[in-house]
Amino acid sequence: MTTPLVQAFFVGRAVAEILSERLEHTVTDALSELGKLDAELREQARLFTEEVMTRANQASEAAGAGFANSNVGQTAQTTDTQATIDDLRAEIATLRTELQRYRVNG
Repeated sequence: MTTPLVQAFFVGRAVAEILSERLEHTVTDALSELGKLDAELREQARLFTEEVMTRANQASEAAGAGFANSNVGQTAQTTDTQATIDDLRAEIATLRTELQRYRVNG
């Protein structure tokens, strides 16, 4: 009753479903890893700027100058952090492009 054409249709459909599921899983994992990396980079940037500001405050106090307003650095910190994140994202995009180019040519 089953013709080879009908059977080929169902085999093709099953292959397409499996490939779609695997692709979805791979993309989900990649986006998850990217999210983790983004969170880690933000935390590292925050810790770095916090350490810089702490040391700057200590050096300023040791010199007797002191910061008149401790909120002054926070605006710059937010801007610098965002700029750092943007730079890192650009580097990641460049690396992805180079990796894909290597895979195609390799």
